[in-house]
Amino acid sequence: PMTNYRNPSYNLRNHALAMVIVLATLLSAPPIAVASEVDLHDGASVTSGSAAVRSKWQWPTLTPVAVNRAFDPPALPWLSGHRGVDLGAPMGSTIAAPADGTVVFSGMVVSRQTVSIMHEGGLRSTYEPVIPLVESGDVVVAGQPIATVEPGHSPGALHWGARYGPDEYVNPLRMLVGPSVLKPW
Repeated sequence: PMTNYRNPSYNLRNHALAMVIVLATLLSAPPIAVASEVDLHDGASVTSGSAAVRSKWQWPTLTPVAVNRAFDPPALPWLSGHRGVDLGAPMGSTIAAPADGTVVFSGMVVSRQTVSIMHEGGLRSTYEPVIPLVESGDVVVAGQPIATVEPGHSPGALHWGARYGPDEYVNPLRMLVGPSVLKPW
């Protein structure tokens, strides 16, 4: 068993190892298409082919890069938190649409240029600070260049966010893997 009540560090090491194995399995598993209801975020669900669509997402950088700051949603919508992830994308690098969608915003927000794409199922992804290569109303496909990274964000060069509606933020990295499926050990 993984529990050894006499040695707490043994327990911590083994629990950490188990979490690493689960995470590695999730990230390396091929996408899974599920034709039933799938839990996407905070108890909400999407049905039918949406799980298959979600598993087709790709990195906006086209290849995996370092996550310099993780998703850290606030406990309540108006509180502080980090509503996306900061990716270590080099300045000037091309950012691509992670999935098919329609550009719903391309322009300045406060002092940063931003691109937002509405994807199937009502999920909106946002990228900043960038120099847009697309305009509002453009239909984009997965892998199509949408922007280049410009200076102005720290600790990661690119902030990537995802949300449903006005304030239901989700971890965009979760869109890169199919739904979790527990299998007998």
